[in-house]
Amino acid sequence: MKVPLKLNVNGQDYELSVEPWKTLVKVLREDVGLTGTKEGCNTGNCGVCTVIINGKSVKSCLVLAVTAEGKTITTIEGISKNGLHPLQQAFVDHFAIQCGYCTPGMIMVAKAMLDENPNVTEEEVRAGIAGNYCRCSGYVKTVESILAAAETMKKGA
Repeated sequence: MKVPLKLNVNGQDYELSVEPWKTLVKVLREDVGLTGTKEGCNTGNCGVCTVIINGKSVKSCLVLAVTAEGKTITTIEGISKNGLHPLQQAFVDHFAIQCGYCTPGMIMVAKAMLDENPNVTEEEVRAGIAGNYCRCSGYVKTVESILAAAETMKKGA
């Protein structure tokens, strides 16, 4: 049994028909076709599925897609306008990508954090990304990247 679902993802409206038990990560990947949001543990532990819903970072494997109707969803594909977002560029510049699997989730949690508080400290960054797991253990470069992006974003670049 499928139910109608209207989602706003990255500023674009989608009218879908999905199973009511389908998670947001699955709908984004399988029905909307945005595969930048990765699917990992499906238990909310790894954070690779992080998206932003109404300004807050959310692990999309824990969200039923039907509960996201009427909310603004931003995925990794939706953060850049012309070229790379400063966070994406900082991850490249500071060699924080490594295998790349956790990168979209890390960037999305960092974006929500910096949107809320552009003057983050290293300790706040570390606490903010604590719910996102990097198998390559690249946290040093990730923290450096987020702090550098914060400086760039404050300058308006």
